Amino acid sequence: MRAADIIRLRIRSIFSRTVVERELDEELSYHLERQIEEHIAAGMNPEDARQAALRSVDSLEQRREECRDMRGLNLIENLWSDVCFAIRQLYKNARFACTAIFVLALGVCSSAAIYAFADAVLVKPLPYRNPARLVGVFETNLTFPRSNLSYADYLDWKTLNSVFSSLDAYQSTGLMVGTPAGAEPAHGARVTDGFFRTLGVSPVLGRDFYAGEDLPSAPRTALLSYAAWQQRYGGRRDVLGQTVTLDGALNIIIGVLPREFHFAPAGRPEFWTAFHASGGCDSRRSCHGIYGVARLREGVSLQAALANVNSIAKQLEKRYPDSNRDQGGNLALLSEVMVGDIRPTLMVLLFGAGLLLLIAGVNVMGLLLVRSEHRKREIAVRKALGASSARLISQIVTEVSALTAVGCALGLVSAYWVVELLRRLIPEDLMAHMPFLDGLGLNGRVVSVAGLISLLMTALLSMPLGQRILSPEMASGLAEASRGSAGNVWRRLGSKLVVLELATAVVLLVGAGLLGKSLFRLLHVDLGMQPDHLATMEVVAPRAKYGKDTQAVALEREIKMRVESLPGVRSVGVVVNGVPLSGNGNTLWFRVLGRPWHGEHYDAPQRYVNAGYFSTLEAKLLHGRYFTDSEDQSQPRVAIINAALAKRYFPDEDPIGKQIAILWTPPQSVQIVGVVEDVREGPLDVTIPAVLYFPFLQSPSADFSLVIRTSQDEVSLLPALAATIRRIDPDIVPLNGMTMNDRISDSSSAYLHRSLVWLVGAFAGLSLLLSVVGIYGVVAYSVSQRSREVGIRIALGAQPRSIYRLILGEAGRLIAVGAVMGLGVSIAATTLLRGLLFEVRSWDVTTLAAGAAMLCIAALGASFIPARRAALTNPAEVMRAE
Repeated sequence: MRAADIIRLRIRSIFSRTVVERELDEELSYHLERQIEEHIAAGMNPEDARQAALRSVDSLEQRREECRDMRGLNLIENLWSDVCFAIRQLYKNARFACTAIFVLALGVCSSAAIYAFADAVLVKPLPYRNPARLVGVFETNLTFPRSNLSYADYLDWKTLNSVFSSLDAYQSTGLMVGTPAGAEPAHGARVTDGFFRTLGVSPVLGRDFYAGEDLPSAPRTALLSYAAWQQRYGGRRDVLGQTVTLDGALNIIIGVLPREFHFAPAGRPEFWTAFHASGGCDSRRSCHGIYGVARLREGVSLQAALANVNSIAKQLEKRYPDSNRDQGGNLALLSEVMVGDIRPTLMVLLFGAGLLLLIAGVNVMGLLLVRSEHRKREIAVRKALGASSARLISQIVTEVSALTAVGCALGLVSAYWVVELLRRLIPEDLMAHMPFLDGLGLNGRVVSVAGLISLLMTALLSMPLGQRILSPEMASGLAEASRGSAGNVWRRLGSKLVVLELATAVVLLVGAGLLGKSLFRLLHVDLGMQPDHLATMEVVAPRAKYGKDTQAVALEREIKMRVESLPGVRSVGVVVNGVPLSGNGNTLWFRVLGRPWHGEHYDAPQRYVNAGYFSTLEAKLLHGRYFTDSEDQSQPRVAIINAALAKRYFPDEDPIGKQIAILWTPPQSVQIVGVVEDVREGPLDVTIPAVLYFPFLQSPSADFSLVIRTSQDEVSLLPALAATIRRIDPDIVPLNGMTMNDRISDSSSAYLHRSLVWLVGAFAGLSLLLSVVGIYGVVAYSVSQRSREVGIRIALGAQPRSIYRLILGEAGRLIAVGAVMGLGVSIAATTLLRGLLFEVRSWDVTTLAAGAAMLCIAALGASFIPARRAALTNPAEVMRAE
């Protein structure tokens, strides 16, 4: 018979069972009739012939079973029987089933929820054409390994490179959108004409930028994000050709980008405008304000492209030594640029979720092994009645499959809600830089991973049970005397499982402890200021009205005067380039006058502040003086430096009165008049760089930020502050009003550290709970198996303390082995956390000791309960039970 015929026959047997059974009966009747006829032909009378034929039915029934096996009927019937039996068994043992399902669901939930984030960040392909060929393009200097590009360098790299099929630039920016109700803030981005073609993205409505449309002489045009199209224009198709006022300039809307498009390095721009290089930073080769994105030519590796970029950087350094000294090039896959610092965080969380899943699996395995001990007699009886080992194993696998399937389903449902909760806890400003989390949820890949986990769990949990069935000890299940050996077998298996659980729990406890200690130190790091009763707000004024220096100065004084008149305001500071904790960007080059100079570039972030800025922050003045209100553009240029700059560039001398030259075109000399303690301008977990502060009145700007010291609750001041600024001019927009404490708490570094602490801490707490339950189960089972021994000991005069010592000594050895193993693994595993810790070593002794001690105390406490039960054993009742 051909293979195709056999398959058709098996399919027909499965789905047409009644017909097949009837055919089998007809075939059996046919064979009976033939045998009767043969017996009659041999000389037997009809009655004897019939009886002889009936005695041969047994062999025909065996043939019927063989035929059923060949056609697949018994396979389906046995499977269905196993499923029904498994459901009945789990229903009869509901407490065991619910416990096992809950533990499995816990492991699947944590793994699926964290993998959903990892899938969105690390696995989900970017919404671009062939994203693996896209790279981020950066310059490098002695301070920043991934620095912005200057526009002039970008143009040279675009012309001279031989490794990119295209190279384009982008710059994230804030925009003021003109509306009938006044100006509104919006997030935007400037891009060169080929930016979207480089990414391989086409508008869903309208067109892309034409070649040359980013030149200063070209009309101003803009593309809308899909969200802006829906929210600002109601999704109308006639939006094309309309004009929108951005920063006082009319822009023609030419297209709408796809719904799924995102570009994390630029945040969430609503308006994508053509670049239109103008004066200011765009015209200076020494000013770095843009980033590059390129598509590699086919066959060009990242290493080859990097070598080509660095070769061009060397050429530019020789050609422009004043601006390009010590500058190189750097490339990174665009996927890495997108992810940023999130990858190590997700890897740690995946590792933690995996450990919790391991503990959950070990716990369920322990429960199943205990149950197999209780079912030993049942299995032995079934074996004695003729059940094959394969049949018994099939039944066990079916029961385990039912448990894991229900646990996986409940885990996925729980993971859905956990993912939703975690996504809502992400701050809005941080979410703006993670647009790849849009649509985060349980997609097909996440469900497939959960299904794979379920299958692996089924296989791993079934293997030891199958080995138990095949072991010779199962045959002794009918013997009453076999109980003691069975208990010894379980104690050996259970001990190994519990040691594994305890060791894994120690790893998670130590990891959570290290992250918690790191978060504490991060939130209590020296800021160089007093954050309490300090409010901040950004002010953006239209350049058409306030673009001139005199207009900007008048605006600053007006706003400062009105804010100072508000109730509860003690002092007001003004700063350009960002309030503390906003970032270390906007650097400039300088040199120290009076020293030998060979073209070196000293790089430092710059801030422009008013005379009351430092006193408002309550930053300590170390040497010299603060700025005065008279130091405007008519006075010699002066600067205040922070302690980091003084330590680095004036290590053995007093910097007060020293002259530095700012390497603008032309260079300008500046006198240092003061030194302040280091104010943390950038992220909490980044080393404070050397910083230069200049008087606001010597470089005024229409865009600045306010810091306000209050004598009352600073939160209540924010609405009045915004309203006061709006009353000056409706076109002036107050933005991002926050307290300084909220800035600290909601900063990206604090959020990432806090998230790690909460999640890994939750994993650690659950692992501790499961491990304690595991050690309790092993000790309790051991006590129940040794109840006769304990009763005899007490009857012979053993004191309760000796029983405690016996039971707790056995448990203590397991706990000690698990703790020591866990500490050893922790020292190796916590090296993964090294890059995520702040001022904490990965082998911090106190944290290691605290994690092990916490586990030991909890485990010994759990072991005390069965030990006490054993110590209170009544020997008479034990002997009667025997």
